[in-house]
Amino acid sequence: MSNDAAATQNISLVQKAIILLGGIIAPIFVIYTITKSPEVAMKEAAVVDRTAVVENIAPLAQVELASASDGPKVEKSGEEVVNQSCAACHGTGLMNSPILGDASAWSSRIAQGYETLTKNAIAGIRLMPARGGNADLTDNEMAKAVAYMANQAGADFKAPEAAAPEDAEY
Repeated sequence: MSNDAAATQNISLVQKAIILLGGIIAPIFVIYTITKSPEVAMKEAAVVDRTAVVENIAPLAQVELASASDGPKVEKSGEEVVNQSCAACHGTGLMNSPILGDASAWSSRIAQGYETLTKNAIAGIRLMPARGGNADLTDNEMAKAVAYMANQAGADFKAPEAAAPEDAEY
């Protein structure tokens, strides 16, 4: 075993230089050979067909939104607004919102009055976003929703009448 240790220590300086250069040059040569192979060179030289690329990345469908000129907006009832927008939080109590029909949770809010509740519903209050997170709702629709929710908890608010189609907001 002592002979093996002596043999590895007797490597000359020239041999060490050859091992070092081989360790550096060999990987560079391998990388160069791989990157310049005929297949890679052909891919680089290939002309890209632009129409094929555009066709491959084209969307599958187009979405067309209706414009305001498509007709008058039909105003939603308070119940429709509550079911579509408000029930996500007020149906489950999410973010400490008062649950629909819970008279004890709504009593302090009902005491503030219909106008205050409507103003808060339109502008947003605490964790509730403005218009319940649905910017498409009109002030009149929000007022109807407030009356509907408060009345479910024992209030006696009168919901506003539907606005005429020509007066409705778009």
